[in-house]
Amino acid sequence: MRISIHLLTSLALVAPAGATTLRKMSMNDLILESTSIVRARVTAARSAAIGRDIYTYYQLQVSDTLKQGAILPAEIAVPGGVYGNLRQIGIGSPVLAEGQEYVLFLWTSRSGMTQIMGLSQGMFNLRQDASGATVLNRPAISDQMLDKSGKPVTDTGMTMKWSDLRAQIVQTLKNPSSAAAAKQ
Repeated sequence: MRISIHLLTSLALVAPAGATTLRKMSMNDLILESTSIVRARVTAARSAAIGRDIYTYYQLQVSDTLKQGAILPAEIAVPGGVYGNLRQIGIGSPVLAEGQEYVLFLWTSRSGMTQIMGLSQGMFNLRQDASGATVLNRPAISDQMLDKSGKPVTDTGMTMKWSDLRAQIVQTLKNPSSAAAAKQ
């Protein structure tokens, strides 16, 4: 009987997570499909369970808005985290650090939950390069990723200047049909 209780307790500590496959997104995909794009610092984090899923909620202090949705998010939800004795890993989900500044491509669902577009693909760290310019960086994602035709692809990460991103967002939003054609 004691072994059965320990076995059940051990099984309860590991929450099952569904399989996730990431769709490779270009910068134009991220720009066009996001509901908002912000430059923000993470000020706090908490975890919560919604049904069988655990989410980590990050509170944001937004310093710049590059694309404004209907509501400017003060908090985002990322699949995975630790809640009580349960730990759930969200495949492809980023982990944000309190105090760190990011550029985030966000999507808000009809229910009002705001998440990062493409999971880790829509989160960029900010840093200064040797010349003092602000640079965005997203390391390569090692989780399984497929292109639009369903073929496996390897992610190489991305680095770009803040000024180049701002210009690309303006150009893409000004002429979305040519941006959509360019990604074909």
